[in-house]
Amino acid sequence: MEHPLMFDDADPLLARVRALALALPEAAEKIAHGRPTFFTVKVFAYFGGSPRGEVGDRHDSALLFRPDPVDEPALRQDRRFWEPAYLWPHGWLGLDLGARTDWDEVAELLDASYRATAPRRLVALLDGR
Repeated sequence: MEHPLMFDDADPLLARVRALALALPEAAEKIAHGRPTFFTVKVFAYFGGSPRGEVGDRHDSALLFRPDPVDEPALRQDRRFWEPAYLWPHGWLGLDLGARTDWDEVAELLDASYRATAPRRLVALLDGR
């Protein structure tokens, strides 16, 4: 059964996430589980999701990502970050996006998630920029 789309393609927050994510080497986008998903060989970000244990609570304008292991403890102490359903056992976190979003921070989170999931060859391309 195909999932219904759970995003608006004209969402300006999605446009900003999309621009940052697709600027990474060989990054691509697909729709998975009704949401925009950014990947190389493995997924490194989702746009939108639900918090762990909160059935029906959708955060449609959120970034789901894999944090840098060094930064993860501090991010988990920051109340802005939450554990996404299904992904939390694998170390993923979520961050709601909005008018006050720090886009430099989002770029750093995407960079860290990309580095955690991309093949070494692509990380080397990123480092070579």
